[in-house]
Amino acid sequence: GPAHLFRLAGKCFSFVESTYKYEFCPFHNVTQHEQTFRWNAYSGILGIWHEWEIDNNTFVGMWMREGDSCETKSRQTKVHLVCGKSNKLAYVSEPSTCVYSLTFETPLVCHPHSLLVYPTLTEALQRKWDEAEQLLYDELITDQGYKKILKEIFEEAGLLKATEENEVEKQSKKITLEFETVEKCSKEYKQLSEEIKKLRVLLVQHGIAYKGNLGE
Repeated sequence: GPAHLFRLAGKCFSFVESTYKYEFCPFHNVTQHEQTFRWNAYSGILGIWHEWEIDNNTFVGMWMREGDSCETKSRQTKVHLVCGKSNKLAYVSEPSTCVYSLTFETPLVCHPHSLLVYPTLTEALQRKWDEAEQLLYDELITDQGYKKILKEIFEEAGLLKATEENEVEKQSKKITLEFETVEKCSKEYKQLSEEIKKLRVLLVQHGIAYKGNLGE
């Protein structure tokens, strides 16, 4: 994300509302502590730093996910970054069960360009984005296709976490690329055959019976 926000790392900001104390530690976690004398007063994690919320080429918030379990899911928190005179946690709410919303004020986001995504990317990813813009302009891709490319760019940059489905897709692509030519396939087959021969010898040396057929 934006390098100038890294100066918030290692610091924590608290907010007290009613009997609860909330603590936000940027790039780390969000916690909640019930300040009562009840024997079962809640104290736990509302989310751990996970990924950015990006909208219209702008970092609009930080997602803290995988917090303490809550019924069938984990607690999670979205931290909204807004311009303010000082660094402070200004507001906390729970818009839906176990999903929290925090508003964090900081002068670090007051400049209109302070939260732009594009400048934080590597040159290679910026080029990829430029190409996507051109394709969209030339109407060679749809708006949906453009958004998909942007999502891939953000995932590659580590700003968003790739979903498990995407990871599986990437792995399968990797495998198919490894064997895309007959020559490569033959080479791999030869190497595996040699390895099997060596393993058979090892088994014989240790007196372990081996049963198999040529098809295997």
